[in-house]
Amino acid sequence: MSDVKEKPHPLIASDRVEGTAVRRPNGDMIGHIERLMIDKVTGKVSYAILSFGGFLGMGTNLLPLPWARLSYNIGFEAYELDIDEEELRHAPSFRADKDFDWGDRSKEVELHQYYGIPPYWGGF
Repeated sequence: MSDVKEKPHPLIASDRVEGTAVRRPNGDMIGHIERLMIDKVTGKVSYAILSFGGFLGMGTNLLPLPWARLSYNIGFEAYELDIDEEELRHAPSFRADKDFDWGDRSKEVELHQYYGIPPYWGGF
């Protein structure tokens, strides 16, 4: 091991993002990042899958969030999502024991329209 302290940098390995907390601006815990969805062609992160609710993995909901909807809060050491209970309750989501149909572009369009964020592939 080296005693050299690493310089801060803007990059993070995907395995360090998975499991990171997601909090509201006031610090309240919403859930954690389950996984990332990366565009195969561009290499850009397109979505973060937010895991929330449930107990011991039972009844857990997964919420695909456009990556642009999250910001990293250094003070919380967590990703920040400005979302209220009503918006969270009605957001497009799927159960942890199912999977989102990533082959259906219309589902992705719904996600981006719901959050008011232009799609990562362009257009709207």
